[in-house]
Amino acid sequence: MMNEVHWKKPREEEERRCIVSRESGPKSGLVRFVVGPDGQVVPDVLEKLPGRGIWVTASRAAIDEAVKKGLFSRAAKTKADANPELSDQVEAILARRVVDMLSMGRKAGRAIAGLEKVKGWLMDDKAAILLQASDGSERGKTALRAPDGPETLISCLTSSELGMAFGRDTVVHAAMTRDGITNRVLFDATRLAGLRTK
Repeated sequence: MMNEVHWKKPREEEERRCIVSRESGPKSGLVRFVVGPDGQVVPDVLEKLPGRGIWVTASRAAIDEAVKKGLFSRAAKTKADANPELSDQVEAILARRVVDMLSMGRKAGRAIAGLEKVKGWLMDDKAAILLQASDGSERGKTALRAPDGPETLISCLTSSELGMAFGRDTVVHAAMTRDGITNRVLFDATRLAGLRTK
């Protein structure tokens, strides 16, 4: 049965410590950085770059504070140059990844867009996550409910960003089925939401 498919993040998610707050938390709420050979701080959202990982809470305030206070150098125990626009870079990378993965999901038949289609998937228990444009009308957004509560709602993308994923100018409502791509969209969208929360 559809609702028996395990698509969410594993319960035993690895934890890392933020260099700003000094608190440990699941990797889904943090962004990994490494210091490149040239001494530049590089965002590693895929968590695959070589080098010692430096973890920061996925929020604009935390990343900006790490840059301002030179915390990357302290954590790396070497000189590390962090671009003052680092939080903007991370936001752009995460937004691009979420849009690209959503586009892959659409091409694989795992994602759909449009109010009526999304309603149908929700009614048929086919949708694992609901996506709603951050700049969509509040009235329109209240017509749909996330399948399993707030954790299955993504609302950090704009209608034009959602539109890019579906080959349209704009999209306000979309949904994804339970799938490995969906896991990744949810993981990175959680971090992106942190960067976009005021």
